[in-house]
Amino acid sequence: MARRRKGRDISGWVILDKPAGLTSTAVVNKVRWAFEAKKAGHSGTLDPAATGLLAVALGEATKTIPFVTEALKAYRFTVRFGQATNTDDAEGEVIATSDARPSDAEIASALPAFVGDIQQVPPKYSAVKIDGERAYALARDDEDFEIAARPLYVDSLDLVERADTDHATLEMICGKGGYVRSIARDLGDALGCHAHVTALRRVWSGPFEIGDALDYKTIETLARTPDLDSYLRPLEASLVDLPCLPCTPEGAARLRNGNPGMVLSAANVEYGDTAWASYQGKPVAIGIYRGGELHPNRVFNLPQDG
Repeated sequence: MARRRKGRDISGWVILDKPAGLTSTAVVNKVRWAFEAKKAGHSGTLDPAATGLLAVALGEATKTIPFVTEALKAYRFTVRFGQATNTDDAEGEVIATSDARPSDAEIASALPAFVGDIQQVPPKYSAVKIDGERAYALARDDEDFEIAARPLYVDSLDLVERADTDHATLEMICGKGGYVRSIARDLGDALGCHAHVTALRRVWSGPFEIGDALDYKTIETLARTPDLDSYLRPLEASLVDLPCLPCTPEGAARLRNGNPGMVLSAANVEYGDTAWASYQGKPVAIGIYRGGELHPNRVFNLPQDG
């Protein structure tokens, strides 16, 4: 008999401003402990040196993580020209230098090549798996290996400001799986001067924005107190890009058992669309709308009123 995981049956989203120096996993573990939650996960890793928005899902909200992971994300980052590092950021060792420095016009003219559907090679110091091993582990052991290029959609990449000739601040909006460090590295190569990232901040991710994020110190201060629950966002906060279909009592009962259930149709929903069903204001399931019914592929096990 499997051992039951201890903790509260609490579900929702915690939107944090991650400080530098912590791994995303460490932050998730801290949030789970602070809320005494049974289960927690996040919607996209940030490097330890990076700061900014980290969306942490608790309980049943973990079932909606893919809808945030697959959404567009925005990053603001500073590029240091004239130096390449083995990690493509300031944490690594300098492996090449150049006296060349690009002008603002040269940077602006190089950026369009990184917009749209591009191919990107992740940094060697990354969590990408090579024959079952993490790339960063192979790199630390001085192994000789190559990482295959991966597709990435970049919605926009803009020059925001230029503090001096050595640095430039850029903002990028991209899809899932993007490495800002690779963008900086490849931009430096394209400009013939080498480059790496010195600062990186995620400013929004899907429906969540950094301006609404919770300071990490608040988690530490209010951990395991009732006051912390007021910062928990509802599970459906991650589903704002999907249509919501109210369902009948009978439909809700069927959906909770994993069966297609009757929902009230909406003008903006067509046959085959992904939508989520609610009953008495609470999410019941996510699924495919077909002819007046929602066919569920994710069912939420939330406390019921009454």
